[in-house]
Amino acid sequence: MNRLFAPVLIISVLAVSTGCGNWSVSGAINIGSTITGSISFVHLGNVLNGTGGTIQVTFVTFLQNGASSTIGFCNDQTSLFPLDQTVRVNFNPGQPCATIIIVVIIV
Repeated sequence: MNRLFAPVLIISVLAVSTGCGNWSVSGAINIGSTITGSISFVHLGNVLNGTGGTIQVTFVTFLQNGASSTIGFCNDQTSLFPLDQTVRVNFNPGQPCATIIIVVIIV
């Protein structure tokens, strides 16, 4: 009986409190950022990681509607970015590089 009491009490308090003014609960799922474009340049390099060392970064240049954007992805990701292919990448931006969530080659 005690296991049922706590959830019922919480739901009751929430239901009553919504009538006492503005009240809301919200949340979001972070799916990162997305970029889509034709791969025009891929370069593997090293950058400082902020602790005196270096980290391998794959620099990828995307072309879309006449504009270009270059993003550095952590580690050697060169095999994921074939030249002259249209690719969509979901990633989490970061410093010194972004982490890839998923890469899709658009045919």
